[in-house]
Amino acid sequence: MNPLYSILIGIVQGISEWLPISSKTQVLLTSEFLLGISVTVAYTFGLFMEMGSIGSAVIYFRNDIREVLRDKNLLLFLVIVTLFTGLVGVPLYILSEKILSMISYNAGIPMLILGIALIIDGIYIKYSRNKIIPKNSKNVKLRDMIIIGIAQGLAALPGVSRSGITVSTMLFLGYSPENAFRYSYLAYIPASLGAVGTTLLFTKHNINEIFNILGYEGILLAVFSSLVIGIITISFLLKIAKKSSVYVIDFILGSIAIIFSSLLILIS
Repeated sequence: MNPLYSILIGIVQGISEWLPISSKTQVLLTSEFLLGISVTVAYTFGLFMEMGSIGSAVIYFRNDIREVLRDKNLLLFLVIVTLFTGLVGVPLYILSEKILSMISYNAGIPMLILGIALIIDGIYIKYSRNKIIPKNSKNVKLRDMIIIGIAQGLAALPGVSRSGITVSTMLFLGYSPENAFRYSYLAYIPASLGAVGTTLLFTKHNINEIFNILGYEGILLAVFSSLVIGIITISFLLKIAKKSSVYVIDFILGSIAIIFSSLLILIS
């Protein structure tokens, strides 16, 4: 397999994981196009590729991770959020994988769903940035932890952005953009470890198919590419955490996805 395919997939994962767009859906569409795999295998691959983004988060937030061991409130936040993420996300992943395997697949349909989801997510982010006055407190209430965990669990659905929905949920709950990004990215680490574990536990056959196509070298190249690009993307996004223009990304990509999906559906 062409190593450029692995690098391209890694770049897509490394950028899209930290933007308010669905990285698993971007990897799904990219890998399906480049590798010619089925939508269910591509969906599993989209979650499996989070391995690279885990590395990005661990390296970039290494000081915050050390703080978790000293900060009981932050540790409790991660435990509660991860628990509810798993309770919601694992069943949704299993359900989504089965539903995707049963439908007659048209490349335009998931792209249309993605486009609509991105527009809705963009409206969600725009509303949360413009209508809510952020709190300055860094302490997250138990009720909020549960809500954030449920929101993050919903990101198991194709087309739903984990970072977009968790950051926006925290903004809706009244937390500052800086804390929303920081806490969302920290919560990503245990949640994504669980996501990778879920793919290996429930859909190992899909992972085996990817390894047969890309090989171990191809997988490692994709993961390493996503790790490096992810660190650069995180650094950039944290610098613009206070800006209200982040949601524009959703509107632009969502509109493009809807236009192209409509064309694909009409042609097919």
